[in-house]
Order: sequence, then structure tokens, then C-alpha cells
Amino acid sequence: MLSQSTQPILTVENLSVEFSSDAGLVHAVQNVSFQLFPKQTLGLVGESGSGKSVTALSIMGLLPTVNARITSGKVLFNHPTQGMINLLELSQMQMQQVRGLYAGMIFQEPMSSLNPVKRCGEQVEEVLLWHKICKSRDTKPRVLALFDEVKLPNPERIYKAWPHELSGGQQQRVMIAMAIACNPKLLIADEPTTALDARVQESILQLINSLKESHGMSVLFISHDLQVVSRIAQHIGVMFKGKLVEKNDAQLVLQSPQHPYTKALIACRPDAQSRPARLAVVSDFLEVETPTAAAKIETPEERFKRHQLLYSLEPVLQINQLNVDYPIATNILGKTTKYHKAVSDLNFSVFAGETLGLVGESGCGKTTLGRAVVRLVDPAAGLMVYKGTNIANLQGKALKSFRRRMQIIFQDPYASLTPGLQIGKAIVEPMRIHELVKSEIERKKKAVELLERVGMEEKHFYRYPHEFSGGQRQRIAIARALALEPEFLICDEAVSALDVSVQAQVLNLLNSLKNDLGLTYLFISHDLNVVKYMADRILVMQNGQLVELQEADALFRNPQSSYTQELVAIA
Repeated sequence: MLSQSTQPILTVENLSVEFSSDAGLVHAVQNVSFQLFPKQTLGLVGESGSGKSVTALSIMGLLPTVNARITSGKVLFNHPTQGMINLLELSQMQMQQVRGLYAGMIFQEPMSSLNPVKRCGEQVEEVLLWHKICKSRDTKPRVLALFDEVKLPNPERIYKAWPHELSGGQQQRVMIAMAIACNPKLLIADEPTTALDARVQESILQLINSLKESHGMSVLFISHDLQVVSRIAQHIGVMFKGKLVEKNDAQLVLQSPQHPYTKALIACRPDAQSRPARLAVVSDFLEVETPTAAAKIETPEERFKRHQLLYSLEPVLQINQLNVDYPIATNILGKTTKYHKAVSDLNFSVFAGETLGLVGESGCGKTTLGRAVVRLVDPAAGLMVYKGTNIANLQGKALKSFRRRMQIIFQDPYASLTPGLQIGKAIVEPMRIHELVKSEIERKKKAVELLERVGMEEKHFYRYPHEFSGGQRQRIAIARALALEPEFLICDEAVSALDVSVQAQVLNLLNSLKNDLGLTYLFISHDLNVVKYMADRILVMQNGQLVELQEADALFRNPQSSYTQELVAIA
């Protein structure tokens, strides 16, 4: 551990930030103080709205000028040539000299941060030229060296690539290369691994750690996931409702949390060692008017007996030799000459009342498989038999009728909800299309009942998607999927982008709905711990192929393939 006598690279003193809104003033950050020392990583943890990202934006001088105001505090930065300076007193021009050159930042969503109409190499070159790190003729070799340093495959190809041609992990590595291009002393990483696969997430953490050592940087690492932060940070600060409620060494925060909110963050996360009947949520640890009743835990014996009965019946869905191809090249006449095989010769079954977990990293074909099952993409070959009907061949009215029985919940609820459509109308719409409920009054009544079932209220019926949090939008998406009274739900990364506390709420909701409505789930995720908590069996995919299919507990105890062993090791 570094000596506390070492001069800190960053000192935040009593920082307070407020936003003006239609509902009045929002106190986003309240008297936050911490220090970051040379070559140290400090983790800031908290759920959405806790103030952690606002704190980072305040440090970097990137708060929106229209409705945000810093009401108190100092942000002292140990400048290499000027000594300790207060960043809050700098002009925009002075701050531009600090950003990038002395302090770099990695943002949560690289696709939103990268310019979609500029090639990746060109975007990193801009940073080098702006800060006069090298002359224009020397920028390309420098960018290629940076891409090599952040372990991007084939730097020459990445240099010429557009952002959309890269995977999420590769986009994030380009952002990291941009952030370290000028060899800054401070690196702020704001949710840099959220929604990334476990293997990609681990590689990004290792990369940031190695860059910290090789460049002698200090890192402020921000995340909603306490477990992720504990793998990279020496010290952790926990934020709740704008306040820093706990600060300590990383291991002490994990092993002996002091604040109820910190305890809640630890308990909300599914882990490989246990499967409680219900995940803890934040309200369980804070003072609430009506504590949630504890759910009955299923014993291993009860689980075994349930599985014996479950798998003694005929499967409701059988997938045989399924192939899904995407065209990637055409000739001069527009005829496809080359295909990418997204799903290759896949075979498995799903049983009524089962939750079949489907895991694998980005690009393995799991989302394509889910979309093929619900016929949002057409298979190239194979059988998909649901209760005796080959749904691969369904067309027209028969396909429309089938879709009442099988629905899908997508990863991004904001993208899957129409921004200009009130959420009540979004839930009513499928009922009208499928003529499930004849009267408009009855449709609205049913929509309100569905909203209440997923933890929303009647007053939300006339509100728009942007007026809700991510967790609330996912609940709305679930309500819409239930509007047609389906038998089978495909959950495609339905909780991967949510805070761990909100994730726990949604997972509990899905389990409750499954039991109450007798649903069957195909649960797709890259998070093996979440899948183990939810699933009866787990199917592991890699490169479009099935590599392993086992009962969830058995897979964790004794993974058969080397790929599954690797996934379990980093879970």
C-alpha cells in the first residue's frame, strides 16, 4: 500500500452538484470527498442516480452547462508542471489542455462515444494532433502502436475500420487507446465493462491494470458492480443518493461492509455458491414500511424431484440441426456469394415449465438463436418443433397465431419501446393486433393489471418511455410481452445492462411470473452467475455451436469443455 504521505494525484473536497428540472432542484452530489494517490486504483460504486458519473464529469469539466451547477467544493489535481491546481477554477480552454493530455476518460458506451462516420484510427489521431504529441506524418505509427498496446487484433485493420465493424470489446479498446494516447497521469473509467461478456470484461480489467502499471497512472474506476470493482481497485468508495456513504480498503468493504446500502449491493448479486429462492434487494436492507416476506428456498432434494418430473414429460420445443446464416458478400448481380454461419447444426430441447439458460460470449450466436426460435430471423435449415408444429415453416396467419404463444424480451428496453408511444398504448397494441380483447375499455383494464403485476402503477399508463428508469422500462417490456398471455418467453440479455440492485428485482419478478403463470423460459445471458441462479439446465454456445449442455449445478461442479471451464473460472 502506498504511504499516505505521498502527495495525492487527485483530491476532491466537499463536492456538491445540483441539477434544475421540472420537478425542482436535484441534489446529484452532496459533499463528496476522497483522495486518489499515484499508481492507485480507487473504485466508485453505486447504482444509477447515485452520483458517481456526475462526480467524474465534474472532475473532467464535462457537466452540461444548461442545467447543472457545482454549488461547493474543490477538485485539486497535481499538475506535472504547475503543481496542485483547482480544476473547477479553470476556463474551458485551460480545461481542454488538461483533458486528454493529463487526464483521460473512458466512457460507458463506446459506440455512443466514438464518431460513427470516422474511421477508428483517424479518431485517435485527432487526440494526438490536438495536443501536439506528434506531427501528422508520425500519427499512424503511434496509433498502430497504441492499438497493439491495448491488444487489438490486427491493428492495421482496426485503424481503417469503422466503429460499427468492431465488437463491443474492440470498441472499448479503441476508447482506451484514445484515453491513454497522451500518457495521462489520471485515467477515469466510467462503467467501462458494463454489458460486456465475462471473458471480455476480464480482459478489459486486466488491460486497464497493466496500463496503469506500465504508464504509472492513477485510475478512478466507476461501476455499479461491487464484485467487478473489487477485482481492480485497492480502495472502494460507495455512493448512495449523491453521498459517499462508505470508504475503505477493497477487501474490507467486501468482507465487512458497514453501511446497509453496501450490504445490499453485495447481497443483490447472484453467486455461484448458492441459489436463494429470492435475491435480496436494496429495500431489504434499508428502512421500509413493509419488509418483503422471505421466499421458501428449494432444497437440492426438492430440485432433484422437480427435475425428475420435468424431464419425464415430452419437450415443448425441439431444435434439430438448426442452421442460421447471414449474407456477408454479394457479386455484381446482387447474389450472395458468402455467408456467415451464425448458428451451426444445433440440437436441444426445452421442457414445459423449465428455464433453459443459454450462455456464451458476444458473437457466439445466442441472440441469433433466440430470434430464430421466435421467427424474427429465418433459419437456413433445420427443424424447430413447438408442440408438434414445425415453426420454421410457418407463414402468414399461422405465424401470427404462433407469436401469441411465444414472446421475446430484448436487452435494451428503451430501443424496443417506441419513444413517441405512451407505455399503456404499447401494451394495448399487441392485444388489438391479435384481437385478444375485443373492447378498448377491457384492453386498458388488462394493460393496467399487467403494469401492476410487474410492480408499476396505473398512473404510469399515459407516460412515455423516457420518463422511466432502465429497470422500470424493462418491467414495461415484460408487461408488454405478457399482454398476449404467452406460454414461452425468450429473455435475451434482459438484465445485462441493469444495476445489480435493479437486476435482482427483475430476476425476482421473472421467477415470480414463471411460477404464477406457468411459463417456460429460454434465458439468454453472458453472465454465468445470473444464468445459474435462474436456470434448470445451461446450454453453452461458442462460435455458433453447442459445446455443453448440463444441469446448472452439475455444470458448475464439473464443466466438461475447456471453454466452459474458462467461463466458470471467471464467474
